[in-house]
Amino acid sequence: MKLHCLIKLLILKMSVNRRNWLKHGYNLRLVVLVLWLVCYVGYGQFEDTNDFNNPAFTQMVYHSLYNITAALNQELATKAKFCVKDLTADWDKAFNFSANLDFLRSCFNKTEGDFVSRICTAAEMKFYSDEFLLKTDNPGYLKPKPNRNCNLTSWVPGCEPGWACSRDHLTEQDDLPERTSNCMPCCEGFFCPNGLTCMIPCPRGSYCPLATLNETTGLCDPYAYQLPPGQLNHTCGGANVWADHSRSDELFCSAGYYCPTTTLKLPCGSGHYCRMGSTSKKPCFKLTSCNSNSANLHAFGILVICGVVTILLIIYNCSDQILTTRERRQAKSREAAVKKAKANQRWKVARTAAKKHVTEISEQISQTLSGKRTKKDGETHKMLDRVDSSSSPASSSSAVQPSFEIEDDAAGGSNKRPSGKRGKGPRIKNSQSQILKYAYNQIEKEKAMELENSDLTFSGIVNMATYSEMKRRTLLELSFQDLTLTLKSNGKHLLRCVTGTMKPGRITAVMGPSGAGKTSLLSALAGKAVGCNLSGLLLINGKQLSIHSFKKIIGFVPQDDIVHGNLTVEENIWFHARCRLPAGQSKAEKVLVVERVIDSLGLQGVRSSLVGTVEKRGISGGQRKRVNVGLEMAMEPSILFLDEPTSGLDSASSQLLLKALKHEALEGVNICMVVHQPSYTLFKTFNDLVLLAKGGLTVYHGPVENVEEYFSGLGIIVPERINPPDYYIDVLEGIVTNLNSDVSIKELPQRWMLHEGFSVPLDMRKNDNYSAEPTFVRELLGDVTSNFRLRGDKIRHNFLKTRDLSYRRTPSMWLQYKYFLGRIAKQRMREAKLQATDYLILLLAGACLGSLIKQSDENFGTPGYTYTIIAVSLLCKIAALRSFSLDKVHYWRESAAGMSSLASFLAKDTIDCFNTLVKPLVYLSMFYFFTNPRSTFLDHYIVLVCLVYCVTGIAYALAIFLQPGSAQLFSVLLPVVLTLVATQSNDSKAMKTIADLCYPKWALQAFVIRNAEKYSGVWMITRCGALMKGGYDINEWNLCIMILLLIGVATRMIAFVGMVILQKR
Repeated sequence: MKLHCLIKLLILKMSVNRRNWLKHGYNLRLVVLVLWLVCYVGYGQFEDTNDFNNPAFTQMVYHSLYNITAALNQELATKAKFCVKDLTADWDKAFNFSANLDFLRSCFNKTEGDFVSRICTAAEMKFYSDEFLLKTDNPGYLKPKPNRNCNLTSWVPGCEPGWACSRDHLTEQDDLPERTSNCMPCCEGFFCPNGLTCMIPCPRGSYCPLATLNETTGLCDPYAYQLPPGQLNHTCGGANVWADHSRSDELFCSAGYYCPTTTLKLPCGSGHYCRMGSTSKKPCFKLTSCNSNSANLHAFGILVICGVVTILLIIYNCSDQILTTRERRQAKSREAAVKKAKANQRWKVARTAAKKHVTEISEQISQTLSGKRTKKDGETHKMLDRVDSSSSPASSSSAVQPSFEIEDDAAGGSNKRPSGKRGKGPRIKNSQSQILKYAYNQIEKEKAMELENSDLTFSGIVNMATYSEMKRRTLLELSFQDLTLTLKSNGKHLLRCVTGTMKPGRITAVMGPSGAGKTSLLSALAGKAVGCNLSGLLLINGKQLSIHSFKKIIGFVPQDDIVHGNLTVEENIWFHARCRLPAGQSKAEKVLVVERVIDSLGLQGVRSSLVGTVEKRGISGGQRKRVNVGLEMAMEPSILFLDEPTSGLDSASSQLLLKALKHEALEGVNICMVVHQPSYTLFKTFNDLVLLAKGGLTVYHGPVENVEEYFSGLGIIVPERINPPDYYIDVLEGIVTNLNSDVSIKELPQRWMLHEGFSVPLDMRKNDNYSAEPTFVRELLGDVTSNFRLRGDKIRHNFLKTRDLSYRRTPSMWLQYKYFLGRIAKQRMREAKLQATDYLILLLAGACLGSLIKQSDENFGTPGYTYTIIAVSLLCKIAALRSFSLDKVHYWRESAAGMSSLASFLAKDTIDCFNTLVKPLVYLSMFYFFTNPRSTFLDHYIVLVCLVYCVTGIAYALAIFLQPGSAQLFSVLLPVVLTLVATQSNDSKAMKTIADLCYPKWALQAFVIRNAEKYSGVWMITRCGALMKGGYDINEWNLCIMILLLIGVATRMIAFVGMVILQKR
């Protein structure tokens, strides 16, 4: 037989566009079926030529079918590629009968050697294909169509379903052969379509016995066709149709049985299960129960539920124990170090007192004996020498001799700092206890010195300021001339003609009524003014330099307490110290800085307490405010800006804070702080004062001790028992009107300018404050324009690059990434109860969907996978929103302080990878064992991991670009909407393009493809039909996985860019 015309016709049919194939999807399955059958009939049947007793017959059959196999194999390799991954392997599973050729021998004997002439030719295959391609009303059964053998005038018995006839003589390739003689029932293992007089072998996994007449129903069991009326001699034949499972399951080997050949059906024994279309029985898993139809994995799933719930309960109840135990151990080491340091300091004080007392005795004796040395005097000096040569009691015992040399030197009066560098001094063992001992020795020494100079006399202050062991900062002096800050939107002045100097080592207080521009002045000096025009000169150490060049040594304390509530006080301060102190600084020095900050701010009692959140109460508001200041003190700044740090603090806490800031000033820090009506005691603690009037005009800028003298010269005298700062602010607010002075409130800025010799602007001298009222449209356009300008200014500000002149090398991005990892890991451990709740919800979702949606062989579990994608996407997106929605403000502060944005983003994403790997396991532990699909657990897990990774990236972008409420709403709507779009029939090119952009399409395709691969043999038509209907390609599983991962990477990149662009510095 030759197939040239058949191949041309097949190419013509296959060239139909995809929409028509989708429309006639079922017909296509039958077309593909017929072509594959022709291709592989002989290939599987007669692979082993020794199985036949008649070699001549074998060679004849093999030679007759060889050309069909060779010609169609290449054609099908491309046309049927969408549903056949490995053409040879798939069809080997369907039509390789070499293991048992008994049904062929039986057919050979039944037909008395007329076997080959009963096999369908290429022309009959063409006719069969055309019939199924054109019929759409009931394609499961072939209705009679007039042809050469079966028409209105000629209807031989072979035209009936289940019957076939012999070929009368050879014909041309394009002609339907005449096949009307020697008609008989179809052989076992073959099916004979209705309207054709030839037979086709049944695929593996089917059961094709001869039919028997059911006297009750009149049907030929196990098939559903009837005998032709009026033909009493006609009997039931063989199988008549191989169709999609949804149309007809007559050929399928029944569930609970397995069919090793197409003519043999055996029941599954105990301990085994057989699905529909099975060719062998499968043993049940351990810990599961089996029925004949399928394995019941519910028992195994219940055990998995118990295990997962147990783990979740352990995490839920013991999440804080690890951190609590670690903190308890650190607290013991810290207490021991404090006791040791205090003991050393007491011993030093006692030694100094003894030495002083011996010196006094020596002087008295010398005066009494007129300078003659006596034996007692010699003994006295020996006693003094022993005191000088001795150390602390702890150092006299070799059993407790420390390996950390600083401890001995601290007791002996030396104060060498530990060095972590090799080759410089002796090697130091920097254990945690030794580092703490060093830190507290230093702190106790500083306290002792402050106690000695507590009188704050001039000599005492000089002594503290010139103390050789006190660390000096980089000195930065801020000078500003005619500093004017104007809004771009409406030209309103926030600051105007502000001139002055802020010197290192001094505390400058900025005061004024509401709306005077106090915070605006701080923002302008710190380089944080956005959406404004800044004019005037800003000098740093007398040079016109950018303040951003020194951002690594500039601290800014915002008015709001931006502190991580799920970290302890010490952890918050320690993190800023690690990320912002010099990278080359030893751990001992960093610990000393942190301990000094905690001690100076009076936070020792709450150092191990959580700061607290809205849901979980922590430290008090005043303590939280001090922690907010401590974050900036921990990085040892040269300039420290504070925006109302004393608001909300009582008098004692305010004084404690000012005392700590005073200590910072002694180290050379330039401190500028906005305060609002401080007490008189607090007011006297400041060195300088900047007093602003409404409109951002300077009323006074100078030493605090001269402010009353200046205003007295203007006739503004503070009444008795009135706090001067309160009185001045009331004057500027206009509350006090009877000033008993010739100077009005509006003239105060001009008087200060004249007092300092500054030029007064012309409009201020004319008091010209009139401005025309803009129209509504102009005002609206101005607001829109200013909004766009403001956004542009923020973006430019975030990407502003300046030369670093601070000469402080902070930790690298990868080292900061390590620090961020540690911090976020602690936060997640403390949020373990919330994580356990997420896992429990996923567990319940998997159990509900798995029990409600049963796995169907007809659609390869598509409904269950669709709901899985929606549920997992929704739950994982909402959980991933917390990574960035709740920490936006913290990120803005840390980024503005110079911390790496990339390190922060990567650390959060790395920690979230734990959920990316665990959550699919939790969900599948329920869903998989309830549905028991044919694809493996690993296949489902890989797809779900990629899906969770994809939706997590989308959640990042939503959290960064949208407000929390809007982000949650979109997280709920997106999975549902995108899944609906992806699962709709794509009739238009535009809809197909939109569906290709939806991640649910690729996730669903990956699930269905992996499950469809496990269906072979008799399921081939069902597989091809389902894949064609969904528009899937069985070879695109790797593509689906890659697209999900690429979407996850792309959305993460978008989220990171948005995080950098939209941040508020």
